[in-house]
Amino acid sequence: MDNPLLKPFGTPFDSVPFESLKPEHFKPAILQLIEEAKQEIDAIVSNAAPPDFANTIAAMEYAGKRLNVASATFFNLDAAETNDDIQQLAQELSPVLAAYSNDIMLNSGLFQRVKQVHDEADESTLTPEEVRLLDKTYKSFARNGALLSAEDKEKLREIDQQLATLTMKFSQHVLQETNAYQLHIQDQAQLAGLPDSIVAAAKSDAEKRGLDGWVFTLHFPSFVPFMKYAANRDLRRELYLASATRALKPNEYNNEGIVRDIVTLRDRRAKLLGFGTHADFVLQERMASSPALVLDFLQDLLQKAKPRALQEVAKLQALAETDGISSLMPYDHAYYAEKLREATFKLSEEALKPYFPLPQVLEAAFDAASRLYGLVFELRTDIPTYHPEVTVYEVLENGLHKALLYTDWHPREGKRAGAWMTAFRGQWKENGQQVRPHISIVCNFARPVGEVPSLLTFSEVTTLFHEFGHALHGILADTTFESLSGTNVYWDFVELPSQFMENYCYEKDFLRSFARHYQTGDPLPEQEIDKIVAAANFMEGYQTVRQLGFGLLDMAYHTGKLDNDTPIERFEKDTVRDTLLYPDVPGTAQSTSFSHIFAGGYSAGYYSYKWAEVLDADAFSYFKETGIFNPETAAKFKALLSSGGTIDPMTLYIQFRGRKPAPDALLKRAGLVE
Repeated sequence: MDNPLLKPFGTPFDSVPFESLKPEHFKPAILQLIEEAKQEIDAIVSNAAPPDFANTIAAMEYAGKRLNVASATFFNLDAAETNDDIQQLAQELSPVLAAYSNDIMLNSGLFQRVKQVHDEADESTLTPEEVRLLDKTYKSFARNGALLSAEDKEKLREIDQQLATLTMKFSQHVLQETNAYQLHIQDQAQLAGLPDSIVAAAKSDAEKRGLDGWVFTLHFPSFVPFMKYAANRDLRRELYLASATRALKPNEYNNEGIVRDIVTLRDRRAKLLGFGTHADFVLQERMASSPALVLDFLQDLLQKAKPRALQEVAKLQALAETDGISSLMPYDHAYYAEKLREATFKLSEEALKPYFPLPQVLEAAFDAASRLYGLVFELRTDIPTYHPEVTVYEVLENGLHKALLYTDWHPREGKRAGAWMTAFRGQWKENGQQVRPHISIVCNFARPVGEVPSLLTFSEVTTLFHEFGHALHGILADTTFESLSGTNVYWDFVELPSQFMENYCYEKDFLRSFARHYQTGDPLPEQEIDKIVAAANFMEGYQTVRQLGFGLLDMAYHTGKLDNDTPIERFEKDTVRDTLLYPDVPGTAQSTSFSHIFAGGYSAGYYSYKWAEVLDADAFSYFKETGIFNPETAAKFKALLSSGGTIDPMTLYIQFRGRKPAPDALLKRAGLVE
């Protein structure tokens, strides 16, 4: 079989040849490329020359590059454009790739060479980046079992293969449950409160399914506005329950056992490697270096945020009582929060949407990157894509190629929920040549309907800027080694560039530059801009407490708190009890669809969103002092972004800011302190 993954791509910038790529190409290609990578590793091990940085550490870094691209392409498709064939392949390939990774990390001959370089290298002859890679490589082996006995190495292999399979199943079950549900409405009276644009989208969805009436789903562009605007409380409750019971129901997609198995296996793995818990293992390589430090951080924020959150919920309760609701429930929150916001600020997210058509918002993000970092984004129609809705831009700096940026904006059955940045290829330097990255942003914004373009809520505007911030981290990468490039940084540092970009959405002058009505071109009225800025901290207490609940739940799972007898639902609710602001809804739980920690990279790391908020608030306060597009300040931040993981993140931050981050900036921005 002619396999495009096993020959030169022959595409512009060596981009993935999606147009000739089929699901059946992946398995044979990945299996062959694994063997190719193993041969490259064997050549390092059998090298007769004494081990040194170049023939061992650097050589390892350059091994398996073709495999990296093929596997990244496959798993990105599994997230953004999956189908039954790809999902089946994912279950087959995940343990195979886990075994390959173990083959490297548990290769005693390879580790002996790494250890000898680590123990004997004269660091004065190495660049700071090389010293960093040497340390990271040695630690990676140690943290992945190189120091274990032969018997324990086999135990580790078995655990890693099981985890690879289970995390993939978890993700697939959540997607299946999300896709399986639809709220089919045929009585127009049940649409009361819903904006015309949301109703039109639901009508279009029903027509695609061959149904009369209107269909609402658990996908973000459908679920969120329904919960926010639908006056029918019973239907809000129905949709909420469908979401809050995903992979919790007694069917083939139930994730309760998988959650328990993942937690148990992660704990066993950590103990095998000499750590007390999975959180201890993870946090060894984080800015927040221990579970105790993380828990102190979360509890301190909770103490400051909860009084504000209780005040906010009390205001919603008072508003709900005017509708005869004596006890506000979780499925009421978004509805009455929107009512309160409209009453307090005379600000309607729905009324703002015509001023934020997707193409306009994207151009604003590009404009910010141009003004900050001198980047230019040019549309390319000659780059193959995995779906007709995907658009590709070439990123230029000083007229020279910098990166490719793929954008994929709208929900599909084959796409998981949420928004994320990823890469098909990273950045590195080899033989004096730059290999530039291929970055992708994937979101789930409402698609255009008829002549109306995709219109974003303001929260979706901030989502786009958030993911674009991650993309810039990848685009600006300028390191020698891929494993230290772009977003390959400590996990509680990775959210700084993304959350930093969100700040621009609240800057009045910048908002004026792009918030224009998609039909008339009229600018967003000044009073509406004032309202957006004034409402920036609306429900900040509630949102903070909610995020802290997720962080505490994550830490509880990964610090050995789950026992064999406690049901998942009860464990979750007992754990987050101090963060619950509404009465319990029996039979619901977040855990079984908590993809961030059970299928993503955030296990023992969900706290990092709040941790990074401290960094981004402090960083943006520096820009506010000097000018939000100040060239000197931007140049310093660009240096931070382009350095990736080559420098310790606190050192990198101090180089940018001149000091350590100050938590007060976050508390002031959030309105939690005066």
